[in-house]
Amino acid sequence: MCGATEGGLALDGIDVDKEAVVQGQVLRDGEPLGSAYVRLLDATGEFTAEVPTSATGHFRFFAGDGQWTLRTLAPKAEPVDRKVVAAVGSVAEVRIEV
Repeated sequence: MCGATEGGLALDGIDVDKEAVVQGQVLRDGEPLGSAYVRLLDATGEFTAEVPTSATGHFRFFAGDGQWTLRTLAPKAEPVDRKVVAAVGSVAEVRIEV
């Protein structure tokens, strides 16, 4: 069973039982923000990966089990950090307001 919320990114073709998925959407004033970047930092704060948000503000990472930090960088906004726990067999769905 997947933990993704309705209206999030489609999981077609992804075997959620074998992946630890961290995904979500970046918003500004409740509207999708397509000009942001989301970084994945490990438990020690080390940079692991970075992705741009889509036109609809969505992003996705495939991570290992454990605690991670999502650092969102957007124009005209301070960086926003959100803690998230990834686990194989589940989808961590995160909404980030900048």
